Amino acid sequence: MLDVDRLARDFAALGVGFGQVVLLHSSLKSLGRSECGAGTVVAALRKVLGGDGTLVVPAGTSGNSDTSPLYRAAVAGMTPDEAAAYRSRMPAFDPATTPSHQMGQIAEHVRTLPGALRSAHPHTSFAAMGSRAAEIIEGHDRDCLLGERSPLARLYDAGALVLLLGVGYDKCTAFHLAEYRYTASPPRRRYRAVVDDGNGRTWCEFEDVAVDASDFAALGADFDETGVVRRGRVGAAEARLFSLPAAVAYAVDWLASHRDAPAGG
Repeated sequence: MLDVDRLARDFAALGVGFGQVVLLHSSLKSLGRSECGAGTVVAALRKVLGGDGTLVVPAGTSGNSDTSPLYRAAVAGMTPDEAAAYRSRMPAFDPATTPSHQMGQIAEHVRTLPGALRSAHPHTSFAAMGSRAAEIIEGHDRDCLLGERSPLARLYDAGALVLLLGVGYDKCTAFHLAEYRYTASPPRRRYRAVVDDGNGRTWCEFEDVAVDASDFAALGADFDETGVVRRGRVGAAEARLFSLPAAVAYAVDWLASHRDAPAGG
């Protein structure tokens, strides 16, 4: 049975330990036991991390944006009037209440725990529990999805670890920080979102780096061969644990040599 103690032993064997800062990307079903809930996984991780540790998860949303792939898929085939009506019904982002989208059951469980903190970005928020949670999530500027004024940069500064639990490198958000660093002029684009900053529903628009995870699986496959990744099993799930700063440093060089240099870069 995958109880807290069994999972805690698996996490410890992988290299998770007291006082660490861990960014978790996860798939609950990969653990292989239907009786193992998200709460059990989080309790096991927090047991191993201890009171001085910090657990961070992505809590991103896309249902409040009309520049997201989710929106484009939803309005495909609609008339202009139908698309306008759909857009008018899109929920405004509220960091206190808006559910995460496609981040997984474990991440959503962390977001809803008493005492969890969440960054304020309407697209790419993170949620955190633990001694350094406030330090990690504060100052997530609206025009910086995953760059220097986001929790990823704070995780980098904290020497955090990345834990991939039953998911691949295509889910590794740490690589996005490298997109801001691999060239002086990364490609940029416009983003929009509907938000509620306490004064009702309103739309915001900003420009930022055009983040693109389409080559992260290939990037991760090469990073996986560097010898710095610890591999193991947590329940039935394949798990990987590695340094976030090491992953970003590797990705900066990899992106610089594998992506076409943008104009002016």
